[in-house]
This record gives sequence, structure tokens and C-alpha cells, in this order.
Amino acid sequence: MENTQQRVGVIGGVRIPFCRNNTAYADVGNFGMSVKVLGSLVERFGLHGVELGEVAMGAVIKHSSEWNLAREALLSSGLAPTTPGITTARACGTSLDNAIIIANKIAAGQIEAGIAGGSDTTSDVPIVFSQRLRKRLLAVNRAKTPMEKLKTAVRGFSLRELKPSFPGVAEPRTGMSMGDHCEKMAREWHVGREDQDRLAMESHRKLAAAYEAGFFEDLVVPFRGLKRDGFLRPDTTMEKLASLKPAFDKSSGLGTLTAGNSTGLSDGAAAVLLANESWAAKRGLKIQAYLRDAEVAAVDFVHGEGLLMAPTIAVPRMLARHGLTLQDFDFYEIHEAFAAQVLCTLRAWESADYCKNRLGLDQPFGSIDPAKLNVHGSSLAVGHPFAATGARVVATLAKLLEQKGSGRGLISICTAGGMGVTAILERD
Repeated sequence: MENTQQRVGVIGGVRIPFCRNNTAYADVGNFGMSVKVLGSLVERFGLHGVELGEVAMGAVIKHSSEWNLAREALLSSGLAPTTPGITTARACGTSLDNAIIIANKIAAGQIEAGIAGGSDTTSDVPIVFSQRLRKRLLAVNRAKTPMEKLKTAVRGFSLRELKPSFPGVAEPRTGMSMGDHCEKMAREWHVGREDQDRLAMESHRKLAAAYEAGFFEDLVVPFRGLKRDGFLRPDTTMEKLASLKPAFDKSSGLGTLTAGNSTGLSDGAAAVLLANESWAAKRGLKIQAYLRDAEVAAVDFVHGEGLLMAPTIAVPRMLARHGLTLQDFDFYEIHEAFAAQVLCTLRAWESADYCKNRLGLDQPFGSIDPAKLNVHGSSLAVGHPFAATGARVVATLAKLLEQKGSGRGLISICTAGGMGVTAILERD
């Protein structure tokens, strides 16, 4: 294949306000939210009737009928119906993964422009039959005669088979929830309750300040009566956070993760437009920042590694390719799945033992300037619809770099399944 690698520009992104599940978007679903953000992106950048190279959208929790979510949503967005769509999922990293997919195609010269995004709802979840009832119904379908179907339907039937099955939140390999795993991480890295609560409080205050300053005016599209994120609590205090009881470890007396320093179940969607320089110039669109590189890593959480520690491995690998240090960034966007996860990540990079024995580094990766971390708040205050977070972060960071005029930003997102998705954004 001819080497036609091109720079990948982030043109900009939009999202709807994120909100608690079973509230404003309870009856919208992934399709409705995806159409809203894609349509808003089309309007913002004048893409009505335009054929893009690809739209990559994703959802973690979706119905089987939504297997082609990206394609169906783009057909209702105003884009040319000749635009292809691909639907993906990698838990919390989904829409950052989609940005990487689009960026790689642009860099390789396969496409000129595309959209990356994601949507998730924990309000409209798929509810399925029990395994026994599914097998019974399939057997009834295979039966040839009405009598055979009747016999198959009633033979050995129990009312317990009618109990529905809801999506699980536990890791299939361990049976533990993400919060349970993060509690273990917090103990391993000696991350206390007060530090977690303080990070959560700062996230809310920074997000509130960004809204007041008008930062999100072109990033957040009002939807269903919401103009701001439904999780935002500008008046939160350390005292209020300290009053909350542990949300996961409720019995040992050692639990530190609460509803205040952990992300809540969320609904929402986000999308971002990426393109090469010539496509953007032809359409008169400015590039906010460039997506320079990305890295994905995984950890062996089944045999003892921290479930959410994979970004600690991905980031050093990625930076080594470019001769960068952890301190060579103006902004750090570290997804706040839990306050404890962020703090564990930072402590791991400061640990000489961890950096030598796990990362193979001669010295600690080092610390970062707290003033550069999640400067406009992150998931603890915004909310975390799993597949939407990556696109939210890319759009936020690209605008930060545009406002600064130059610089470099680091994205780090932990995911279920013991994985991490990371990326570098730059502006000359």
C-alpha cells in the first residue's frame, strides 16, 4: 500500500448533557441520543448531504436490534445516505477507540473525514428471557407439528423460567463489580477517603466554573429540557461528601468508594468530527488540534493486577515512541471512573518499584501538575455514559488546545475487562 500518511485534525465535537439514568432520557434510547448528537454535528459544521468516509459510533449496553446503531443513526442525521457506518464497543474506551479507528483511516489516506462517537443508556437496558426459557422457546420453534410444539412448551415447565435476566455489572471472570475491584486498588495504593472526596469536589467545582465561563456553549447541545449535566453539584462540599456511606464495601468498615466519589449510572451521547487538512481547508473548517498517536493496553486482573490500571502501562509505551516524558503536557484528561482510580494511576507513576518492575523504566515516570489535570472537570461531575466519554474528552481537550493556541494534551481512559485506551492531542 502506498504510504500516504496524513495528519489527523480534530475539527470539533458536540454532546448532549449527560444525566442520571431513569430521568430526562429514560425513553430516548441509544438511537435517539445518537441521532441528536450526529444531527447537531451536521448542523454545526454544515455537513447536510455530505458523504463522509466513515461514521464509527458505539454503545456498551444496547439491544440486539441496535447491532447497526451507527449506520441507522447516520441515516437520520442529515449526512448523505452513502456514508458508511460501523458500530463498536470496548466499554468506557469505546468512542476514543472510534476516534482512533477514524484517525487511522485518515492517516492511511483511506478516507478524508469521519465522525467518531458513542451513546449509552442504563435506563433502556435489554431485558432477556432466562436461559431455560430461551432454550424452551427455541425448541418449540424447531418442533414440526402443533402437538409437538405444545408438548415441548409445557414439558417440565417451571414458573421460575419466567424470571427475566438483566445486564450484569460484574466482571465475568471474577464476579466482582468494577467498584469492588477499585476498592482493592485503593487499598493496595493506600488511597484514602479524604483524597478521593477532594478530587470529586474539585471535579464539580471545575465543571461548574467552565459552564459559567461559557466554555461548553458550542460543545453541549440542549436536549429534553437539560442545558447542563444532571450530575453537576456546584455546591458540593467535603462535609457533604464525607457524610455518604460506602457504596461497594458496606460491611468491612474499610470501604472508601461512595456515590459521591464514583461515577453514577448515566445516559448520554457525544460525537466528534475528524478530517485531514485538505478536506478541512476545502470546507473552510478550522482544525482545533491534531490526534498524534494512541495506545491500548491490558492487565491480568484475574491474577492480581488492578482492574483499572492498564492506562499506567499504555501511556509510557505511547510516550516512548515520541521521546516524551509525562511532564511534557499542558493538559491531562484522566477519566474519573472513580476518584480512587485516578489517584491510583498517579501514585503508580510516582512509584519507583512499580515503574521498574512493571513498566521496565529506569526511574519513576513521575508526577504531574495538579493544576493541569481535568481542568474543566471530568466524569465524576459530568457523568459517564460508557461509550460517550471518549468523544466528550476528545472534544473538550481539542477546544482547550485551541484556546491556548498551542500545546499538547494526554488522554487516559480505563475500561472494564482490565484495559486502557490512551491518546495524544497536539496543536502547533
